[in-house]
Amino acid sequence: MARTITARRKAAVTAAVLAVGALALTSCSGNGDGGSADGTVEMTLWQNSTTGPGQEFWKDAIAAFEAENENVKISMQSVQNEDMDGKLQTALNAGDPPDIFLQRGGGKMAAMVQAGQLMDLTDLIGDTAKEEISEGSFKAETYQDKVWAMPLAVLPSGFWYSSDLFTQAGITEAPATVEDLEGVVEQLKAAGIAPIALGAKDAWPAAHWFYNFALRECSPETIEKTGDSKDFSDECWLKSAEDLADFAELQPFNEGYLTTSAQQGAGSSAGLIANHQAGMELMGAWNPGVIASLTPDEQPLPDLAWFPFPELSGGEGEPGSIMGGVDGYSCSAKAPKECADFLNFLASAEQQEAYYKAFNAPPVNSVAQEAVEEEYLQEVLAAYNKAPFVSQWLDTVLGQNVGNALNVAVVDLLAGKSTPEQMIQSVSDAAKKG
Repeated sequence: MARTITARRKAAVTAAVLAVGALALTSCSGNGDGGSADGTVEMTLWQNSTTGPGQEFWKDAIAAFEAENENVKISMQSVQNEDMDGKLQTALNAGDPPDIFLQRGGGKMAAMVQAGQLMDLTDLIGDTAKEEISEGSFKAETYQDKVWAMPLAVLPSGFWYSSDLFTQAGITEAPATVEDLEGVVEQLKAAGIAPIALGAKDAWPAAHWFYNFALRECSPETIEKTGDSKDFSDECWLKSAEDLADFAELQPFNEGYLTTSAQQGAGSSAGLIANHQAGMELMGAWNPGVIASLTPDEQPLPDLAWFPFPELSGGEGEPGSIMGGVDGYSCSAKAPKECADFLNFLASAEQQEAYYKAFNAPPVNSVAQEAVEEEYLQEVLAAYNKAPFVSQWLDTVLGQNVGNALNVAVVDLLAGKSTPEQMIQSVSDAAKKG
């Protein structure tokens, strides 16, 4: 989901990490070595892009790897992003997992490690990958001092906006504080423009708002501690819910946002940005590709720009901290050793540059990052690289059960079905159930 980077994780119809559509999940190898009678090594790959440049990236990468490894055959299946976590967990628990699959990280990855479902990649990461991918990116895929996934994409959160619509509303600079953001909302409203697109039907996009307020209200230590303890008693969590409730009173979101999807079609929140029907959207760095797939000519939005979530006075969060993280790919514990070879191949500068061009999202490989041309992606990378604290998406940090409960609780708050106090209590109750 909103997630890798899983949440949130997180391809689109043509060029993003979060995708539309799903295919039946069949033909998992699950045979320990993936070998066949003629010596061919067969592996299955689950990813969450279905059509357009994103789909072509995976097809091309597989073809190139197979050309270099004639004894390897990789069968790819595409899974709609919102379905990925549940279907993957079902396959893992059934002992019939894909060999290679999208990894969100955080508590979700930790649970897989504890269940013995992942291959330990610590000693299988190639020297080139170690040299060209930052230690911090590998840290996002590390648990108990071992690496369990190959990082492939840097996916920080922030606001993606139409500079043309901002200019039309008389907005001359990006908001630096939440108070500034409130003023921008009012300016867009006065110009007859829906200020913020939100696809709350999918839950996690709405929850991103709470995550970012929490990043400003809570100290890094509290966020990391709560990720382990699932204890939401620190008052910063309630303050974050109150911040969101107060902001929502401005009615900043598109009409019908509670029934709007995030990335599926022109009427989705990303589609509203793509077609200049709303001013901005809070989303991860996969969003440019999603938006590009939904413009009338299916090309990148010419006036797209970006700014980080604004600062909030009085909070305990470190200024400049950023929400998001890294999406990667794991090998199942049953996968053949060639799985790790494929992950090293994907992490190469050549494949990472192809990834960037296909998905219009920042690559994790530092050499490939030199090819990034878009100013907004350069700004994303700069903010990410200098951030004093980077948190994975909170639903990823908290694990699937508590994370999903949090996402739903945020939607209930925005829908007026609960108060900030009730929201935090419902998440705490979910944490107690495990």
